[in-house]
Amino acid sequence: MDVDLSQLDSYLEEADVDGYLIDADSTVADQYFLAGFDAPDPFITLYNGSTHILFSRSLEYGRALRESRAETVQRGSDFEYDDNIEEFGPEEGWHRTIAAFLREHGVESVATPPRFPLATADGLREQDVTVSPDSQGIITEIRATKTDEELEYIFEAQKANEKAMAAAEDLLSAATVGEDGTLIYEGEPLTSEAVKAEIEMTLLEHGCSLDETIVACGESAADPHDRGSGPLEANESIIIDIFPRNKSSKYHADMTRTFCHGEPSETIREWYDLTQEAKEAALAAVEPGVTGEEVHAAVCDVYEDAGLPTLRADPTAETGFIHSTGHGIGLEVHELPKVSTGGEPLEPGHVITIEPGLYDPEVGGIRIEDLVVVTEDGYENYTDYDEQLLLD
Repeated sequence: MDVDLSQLDSYLEEADVDGYLIDADSTVADQYFLAGFDAPDPFITLYNGSTHILFSRSLEYGRALRESRAETVQRGSDFEYDDNIEEFGPEEGWHRTIAAFLREHGVESVATPPRFPLATADGLREQDVTVSPDSQGIITEIRATKTDEELEYIFEAQKANEKAMAAAEDLLSAATVGEDGTLIYEGEPLTSEAVKAEIEMTLLEHGCSLDETIVACGESAADPHDRGSGPLEANESIIIDIFPRNKSSKYHADMTRTFCHGEPSETIREWYDLTQEAKEAALAAVEPGVTGEEVHAAVCDVYEDAGLPTLRADPTAETGFIHSTGHGIGLEVHELPKVSTGGEPLEPGHVITIEPGLYDPEVGGIRIEDLVVVTEDGYENYTDYDEQLLLD
């Protein structure tokens, strides 16, 4: 995938440094994005107008030559790594090797991401390399605006997500209600864990995976990040929040729906309708130039007009609307731009979630989440999944 790094070029010029340096494995999104290479162990990526990779050993060398977007791929052996280790020990020897790699590419000063190994930074400084932290996170900012190819990756992940949500909904719909109000499936209590397993199996069938998901019922649903556990109950809200990653592209999707098997309380019904209204208000606000804070404000307005608490009105609120309206999504499930207080202007190519919700342990929780891309004249909703509280 080709990426536009002109913004990084401008940053290096403004920061008056020779290059940008990352020391991380590819689970760090900025590393994967800049190197275009997936490796489980840390490696060095340098950008100084073009991209260069350095490995300590040769294990990933051949694959990186084939798969990465780097102009050069080099190994510690190209810079006397073994001799350095023998003479100076493993840490200083490696730092001397990195410094030699930088010198070969004409680099005497580097900027690094906000999160960068302190040992590497100090070690390079001891080798007379100037190391400056990039406090703004320039690569993370660049990643916020998606290319057409990245948009396809996210759309593909979202379609798999919808298959998984349908599998979860079907399982809930097929359940019966036991004498104690527990949902029963095939003679056994239907648990959060069983629904999660169905979600995970469906995602795997469609090329996606996830580390965890949310299937939270009743009081557990009143905590926005409670993953949920144990038997699911009739007449209670059940929040299902799925945020998978496509195993091939590494890009995420995200979607939440809230269901109830049985007869929800009047408050749950009212909250569901209100949350639908809040989501539509947020979507109506989405367009280029509008800030994430303004989109968030549209949700807060709906809830506050209904007399419900929000963090905007009361930063100490523990019930009501107690999180942001949304976030960016891509190589990370939470990334820029912010759709919350302090959120900056939206731009075409930003992919964001819109996920208002209401929470109270005495009631349960409601959340509805769509995934949208900001376009030149508004937005396109990547989520094509019905919203209905009551299961058929």
